[in-house]
Amino acid sequence: MAVPPRVFPPRKRRPSAGAFLPPKFSDQRLLQSLFLLSQEISSLNPLQFLLKRNSSSIIRKTKILAFLFEELLKKPIPVLSPTLLCFEEMYLVLQRIKTLLEDCVNGSKMWLLMQSDSVANNFHELTAELATLLDILPVKDVEVSEDVEELFLLLRKQCSQAKVFVDERDSSLRLEVLTMLDRIQKEIVPDHSKLAEILDFLGLPNSLSCKEEIENLEDEVQNQQDEKAKSDVIALIGLVRYAKCVLFEPLTPGSDSKTKKSASDVNIPADFRCPISLDLMRDPVVVATGQTYDRESINLWIESGHSTCPKTGQALVHTSLIPNHALKNLIAMWCRELKIPFDTAEGNDRVNGVIKNKAALEATKMTASFSGEQNGGLPVNGRG
Repeated sequence: MAVPPRVFPPRKRRPSAGAFLPPKFSDQRLLQSLFLLSQEISSLNPLQFLLKRNSSSIIRKTKILAFLFEELLKKPIPVLSPTLLCFEEMYLVLQRIKTLLEDCVNGSKMWLLMQSDSVANNFHELTAELATLLDILPVKDVEVSEDVEELFLLLRKQCSQAKVFVDERDSSLRLEVLTMLDRIQKEIVPDHSKLAEILDFLGLPNSLSCKEEIENLEDEVQNQQDEKAKSDVIALIGLVRYAKCVLFEPLTPGSDSKTKKSASDVNIPADFRCPISLDLMRDPVVVATGQTYDRESINLWIESGHSTCPKTGQALVHTSLIPNHALKNLIAMWCRELKIPFDTAEGNDRVNGVIKNKAALEATKMTASFSGEQNGGLPVNGRG
């Protein structure tokens, strides 16, 4: 297969504030914080669609730690310095476990699938760190009940014997997606039934979930620093956008496209309208906040003294405008299908540090082609 298995860049972590700073608590305050943090992790549900075993295993181990900390809180005793240091380190590990689980839940499912091997390794690394801390923790010196001590020894054994686990089903699905992206680069339309199976596995059963997934992927684009990384994530956006269109969106048939000569004669999809003018975008560009506008409208907005994004109200950290080639291409194809004049010039493959991705481009073409065949265009739906 042309697409190598590690084509995608490392998954970005979003640690919570203070996650990697050692806590400066008193003995009892530290134990209480450990108990509350372990309880919070224990209350989390295992991941539903990917990395189920990894997440459920580490949550189960954290529940045992919660029993230990609860027992220690019942009988306040002075904590010796070596034990205190061990607890401080354990607090950091638990914070990182919580961060990893939340990151997996709140981020893009498609992106998590592409990074499933490395994320599985992250789970194992955290388990190994727990094993080290449990091994040096003098549990007999902290006076816990016999039952809790047995649980502690069992946990220590489980952590020390843990191996990296990569679900074969996750790996198989990841390979299917990479193969599909490879075929899209060769302008081969994805099999709709296979595409539906992939989305169903990832818990993307409808248009709304796909819209949220696209937004999460757009956030990933902003998190990536290099052009290749941005291009890789854009390929996934193109695939999900195409799937959203062909699998879930009810396309409204229009009249004979041969008779349509003006954009005012048709219902323009919201994705193709400028949020400022509400007219069809002829030259879509992306501002610093990630929103897309028609170049003429956003230029007037900026030149009139505004320094915020018109749609979100966020401050623009810079006023550079990045051409949205994928969207411009999609609009041009839509206009051609409906016989609407659309003046466009061929852009460079590389503009302001952004590289057009072949898979994303072909997915965009396929989306437009499917919409054109239905004579209805794409649905009205904000970002996605």
